[in-house]
Amino acid sequence: MLLAIDTATHYAGLALWAESQVLAEETWYSSMTHSVELVPRIQRMLTTQRVAVNSLAAVAVSLGPGSFTGLRIGLAAAKGLVLPYRLPLIGIPTLDAVAYPFQACDQPVWAVIQAGRGRMGVACYAHLDGGWRQTLAPRLATLESLCSMIRLPATLVGEIDRQLAGQLHERLGPSVTIPSPALRMRRAACLAELAAKRLVAHDLDDVATLAPLYLQTPEGDV
Repeated sequence: MLLAIDTATHYAGLALWAESQVLAEETWYSSMTHSVELVPRIQRMLTTQRVAVNSLAAVAVSLGPGSFTGLRIGLAAAKGLVLPYRLPLIGIPTLDAVAYPFQACDQPVWAVIQAGRGRMGVACYAHLDGGWRQTLAPRLATLESLCSMIRLPATLVGEIDRQLAGQLHERLGPSVTIPSPALRMRRAACLAELAAKRLVAHDLDDVATLAPLYLQTPEGDV
């Protein structure tokens, strides 16, 4: 049994994974009150599924990029769960989880999270050299700089609201694909599945040194 925690942005999520299936999943929009909401929701999910913390095989957490406060709260909660029982901890980059469900795309996939003040955190993924790879490392972008980086055709997924979707279609035309809101949403289940693969491979993180991934200093909150 693996618990996945994602508090990288206003959109937060939890998932329980066991025996190659999702047992429970929750996604919600938070006004950055993760410190109040997260632990009760974890307790409720574990209680509902009759899972004790010490029976978990591992805990996974979204590492960022994302909100400084959100990432710090998520990682602190994950470490608080694993340390008393010496459970494995696995950190997964946020944008890897965003892009993960779209590996069947035959064109580049751009993963997007909102970064505030008109900026986005973005990374590009594609099939290269026989595997699914990140082809552009995470970076901050504005609408204009993102459009200048994209080579069409392309698929954009993640935190893309109606206004941003309209602006992207206007600038990039019909060669850009933006799945529906339900399909492009970041899911904790994807975080859990990525972490489960690493758990099987015994690719674990050091609890003492694991830290969030930021695109700039905490003052920039991304």
